[in-house]
Amino acid sequence: MFSGYRRIFDAPGSAAFAVSGLLARFPIGMTGVGAIFMITAARGSYGLAGALSATVLLVVAAAGPQLARLVDRHGQARVAVPALVVAVAGGLAELLCLRLHAPGWTLFVSAAVTGLGPNFGSLSRARWSALHQGDEAALHSAYSLESVLDELCFILGPLAATALATTLFPASGFLAAMLLLLAGGLAFCAQRRSEPPVRRGPAGTRGSALSSPGLRILVASLLATGGVFGIIEITTIGFADAHHHKAYASLVLACYAFGSCLSGLAFGSWRPRASAAERLPRCLLAMTVSLAPLPFVGSLPVLAGALLLAGLTTAPTMVTSMALVRECVPAVRLTEGFSWATTGLLLGVSAGAAVGGWAVQHLGPGVGYRIPVATSALALLIARAGARALRGHRQGVRTDGQPTV
Repeated sequence: MFSGYRRIFDAPGSAAFAVSGLLARFPIGMTGVGAIFMITAARGSYGLAGALSATVLLVVAAAGPQLARLVDRHGQARVAVPALVVAVAGGLAELLCLRLHAPGWTLFVSAAVTGLGPNFGSLSRARWSALHQGDEAALHSAYSLESVLDELCFILGPLAATALATTLFPASGFLAAMLLLLAGGLAFCAQRRSEPPVRRGPAGTRGSALSSPGLRILVASLLATGGVFGIIEITTIGFADAHHHKAYASLVLACYAFGSCLSGLAFGSWRPRASAAERLPRCLLAMTVSLAPLPFVGSLPVLAGALLLAGLTTAPTMVTSMALVRECVPAVRLTEGFSWATTGLLLGVSAGAAVGGWAVQHLGPGVGYRIPVATSALALLIARAGARALRGHRQGVRTDGQPTV
């Protein structure tokens, strides 16, 4: 079953960048929770914590693709190392501002700076693409592995941040995330053997990756898909609170991520014959169907089981989406393409959390579970409506950056 995964590590330097990339990404699951403990302990305001988190997300959405474009033009290490140092400095400045009781605006400035860091998931996927260019089976396994690693970060990261903040001091989870980000990020960028070469494409391949019609459709679909995740997260917390077991919400959500981990491992061992453009609507249809039982759950154990089953459709959808990025944009803009996909997903998660929070507040706990089915169906409709654009890459520019003839 795992022979495909073993084969992707035959490439020189692959194991080193995969491990260091995991360390650099692990803070994505720690930072948000760690910041909540740190800010609420210092200022006693969940509203401030939410506003600062939203600030970081907005900066990530605005700056991420631009930073990725610089990576494609100048190389990963040249761009990622300075950006990493700046982002970590912003995080440490935020902690210091809290300790010194600095004015509120300093918190927003420092929080915004933390959003200027590189996206190591995009950098890692770009490395796999360069190492196994032309080997579709190996790339499928590599992208599946990346999806599993992402889920592990979201499962274990919050638990680690919570354990540190509750056993040491409130800011320890956030501080550990910043230090781990710095150490893991520098170790990742030091792996020069696996760093993709900078490609100079023809004039027709310059500009933004978002000029690709297929990528625009994909980002729109991921925006709706991210809404599913955001709604489920906040609705599950409200559902658990209504059943007087709010402390178990993280465990229930971990079942959702665990289901995605399991399917990601299995999906990476499968060799799909259809193209990613053909597979995406099928994955979204499966996701929509798997979410249908959620409005009918009545207890936390049943909810955990339902989310575990729903999670089985998550990884195949994400793996297929990232594979489609590679098909939609040329290699000279690949990192930027991955970054746009991630941006669409993050904005969807944020919007979904807002919608889900409103539903919990005004419609009652559990009612929000009716929305993910509709949101997933919207993502499916977008993918189906844009099927021609998603398939159009075969008639435009190849992933090596050269025009087709």
